[in-house]
Amino acid sequence: MACDLMETSNTIASVKLRDSETVAAIPSASARPASLARRLIREPLVHFLLLGSLLFLYSHWRGAEGPGSHRIVITNGEVEHLSAGFVRMWQRQPTQAELDGLMDDYVKEEAATREALTMGLDRNDPIIRRRLRQKLEFLADDSLPANAPSDAQLQAWLDRHPDAFRGEPRLAFRQVYVDASKHGERAKVEANRLLAELRNGGPTISISKIGDASLLPAEQPLVPLSETARVFGDVFAQEILKLQPGMWNGPVESSFGLHLVLVQNNVMAVPPKLDEIRPQVEREVMQEWRKAQLDAMYQALLKKYSVNIELPKQAQATTGNTAKGFQP
Repeated sequence: MACDLMETSNTIASVKLRDSETVAAIPSASARPASLARRLIREPLVHFLLLGSLLFLYSHWRGAEGPGSHRIVITNGEVEHLSAGFVRMWQRQPTQAELDGLMDDYVKEEAATREALTMGLDRNDPIIRRRLRQKLEFLADDSLPANAPSDAQLQAWLDRHPDAFRGEPRLAFRQVYVDASKHGERAKVEANRLLAELRNGGPTISISKIGDASLLPAEQPLVPLSETARVFGDVFAQEILKLQPGMWNGPVESSFGLHLVLVQNNVMAVPPKLDEIRPQVEREVMQEWRKAQLDAMYQALLKKYSVNIELPKQAQATTGNTAKGFQP
């Protein structure tokens, strides 16, 4: 009997020990939330959702502007900008009514712009695309040197472009006209006969009674070559530019007929000095710098893109399958 009681007691003790170990292995109700919170803190998705929520709340609180937003804010700086624009145009401060009108127009423009962007009206619009390109190129202008070109840089450009600002040659001459329509096939024979007479008479011979009547001037004072071309034609002007001054030459053809010409003075054009054309050269140098800056910007920009050109079959037959610089 005593043995049975002892065995029963040991069995009960063993069961209690196992129960206590099981209970110890099960976390308490207060420990489970803490463990779950630690796992959530380490979860990247939770971080993403939390950050997105904060940004949404901040944007809602600030009334984020742009397409889709229904809150328009006119800042103090914008009001000052509108007022300054009015002053530049009208040379006076706007009245309160005028300023209210400016702000009302600004609000309408902002609302219309947002609605247009929301509707996608900016897409495939050549005017908007051109304006965006201009603004991008304006940003490139900001990287140009702030200082004006030095004298050495200006002179170097002028040396590389000697004809850029070279003036025109100037000519003074006398001419005797031979009417080709009057003399027909014998026009050149008549011109050569008169040429011999003029050479015998020399540079100072009177020509009032030599040749045919014409409304063209018999004597042209020293004028730029372009003026001679305007009166007698480009072909005539270029031909007499080659003549030796001081003697009668010809016949020189023009659209009017034949001419016997004595060049009295030929003043060849010479490049001007830098001091005489500094503003013009400075403008050209700055334009050259800007072009180089834009070329560099586009070279870097186009490295990001793969350009494919799909030509119509007819165009492929005439121009080939590729365009220079691109790989269709």
